[in-house]
Amino acid sequence: MKPLLSQLESKHIMIVEDSEDDYEATRRALKKVGLLNNIHRCESGQLALNYLNNTDNPSPGLILLDLNMPGLNGKKTLEAIKTQTQLRCIPVIILTTSSDAEDIRYCYDMGANSYVQKPVNYESLIDAMQRMKDYWFETSILPKEVRRA
Repeated sequence: MKPLLSQLESKHIMIVEDSEDDYEATRRALKKVGLLNNIHRCESGQLALNYLNNTDNPSPGLILLDLNMPGLNGKKTLEAIKTQTQLRCIPVIILTTSSDAEDIRYCYDMGANSYVQKPVNYESLIDAMQRMKDYWFETSILPKEVRRA
């Protein structure tokens, strides 16, 4: 049974990533595993929050968030998302190079739904994206719509 794929296939995935190379690798890996959802990229945490807080924009079904970005970093972006009632139910997966125990703890304390260390090679990234798809798009049940004020 695939309850979510039909529910979320029209939802876009937001990738908050400042590195063009990491963004492109993630985008290609998502496509490779069959997630053909539209992707909206934000190159900074501030751009992500601007997008999310604009009620004219459709809400993403899932956010992939890097931690290490200039300006408003991923930690502060996560905190801002998870403290806003109208945004907190959007699943946020941390996708970062950091394996620091303090980063992991902080993200879960702030409400991250998952924490994934970026794989070191493309094949491992494809595997990670397949597992993400299997869980978030085919197993878990998510809210149908994020209501924003």
